[in-house]
Amino acid sequence: MSDLNIGEKIAQYRKSKGLSIRELAKMAEVTPSLLSQIERGLANPSVNSLKSIANALNAPLFTFFTSEVIKEDLIIRGNNRKKVILPGADNVIYEMLAPGVSDNLEFAIMDLSPKSSSCTDYIHHNGYEIAYVLEGEVTLHLDDEKFELKKEDSVKIPVGMKHRWENNSDLESKIIFAVLL
Repeated sequence: MSDLNIGEKIAQYRKSKGLSIRELAKMAEVTPSLLSQIERGLANPSVNSLKSIANALNAPLFTFFTSEVIKEDLIIRGNNRKKVILPGADNVIYEMLAPGVSDNLEFAIMDLSPKSSSCTDYIHHNGYEIAYVLEGEVTLHLDDEKFELKKEDSVKIPVGMKHRWENNSDLESKIIFAVLL
């Protein structure tokens, strides 16, 4: 875990609001010298001082504890997507559309080969699945019912509902989906 510089975060936030150290110190009811020392990393703020500074900046307290987001890492180029092929299921390729796996969201494209299905047994998720047919036609099995979906059709699959995808055509199908956990 990298070190977090709370003072640097406060300084960035203060400057983005166009405030001087003296102005913010007065608003937060702390001394300008304390605020200066905090911003330069020479003093650690008390919880009360930090709350006062956050309130004066009209910022949530957690703002000062979050890591900097590297914006380039938020982008996945089309030619650089991770592809996942599950063992024994080479007829299905998942292309991951969102970086990382720490969020409560899975976002991918499922490439489903002709005359195949996504799995032999039904699956279910602990979250909602929302899917959109990008290419081709598929049969969606929801519990004991079947639904034919064509290009540009979409579906929301409730939490825990058993389902599987099937491509009965001679052409590849692509389904974009998100699972919200």
